[in-house]
Amino acid sequence: MPGSHRVDVHVGVRMRQRRNLLGMSQTKVGDAVGLTFQQIQKYERGSNRIGSSRLFEFAKVLDVPVSYFFDEMPANALAGRPMSGRGRKGFGETGTPFEQEKDPLIKRETLELVRAYYKIRETGVRKRIFEAVKAVGAASHAEVLGRKRR
Repeated sequence: MPGSHRVDVHVGVRMRQRRNLLGMSQTKVGDAVGLTFQQIQKYERGSNRIGSSRLFEFAKVLDVPVSYFFDEMPANALAGRPMSGRGRKGFGETGTPFEQEKDPLIKRETLELVRAYYKIRETGVRKRIFEAVKAVGAASHAEVLGRKRR
């Protein structure tokens, strides 16, 4: 295969994000669907295309609808051209916050934060933490914008 198709790479990235968010290893996902961890790696890299029945199995194991794998797909992924080379460098729409190198959703820090957040059982406490983080983020963003205008 001369290069991975952008849709296959996107589906693989979404699969890895969900697996990591659930704290599942590639081996555990592979065992659940009768595959090796190496096969899971190839799917997550987009080097192997996932068939519809296999995608349905992954959706069940990862507890998401099949449509999850296609959410947030960049418009240029639908161009239908395979990506050059083996890596994903440059994947994503240029100038968007979800370029592969900058995607906050695939960072370990983000995943750990989300896991810790959902371990908080008290809904009221969780909501107050959510509001506090949003407020700090907004204030920090406003401060950065203010510095740029000077």
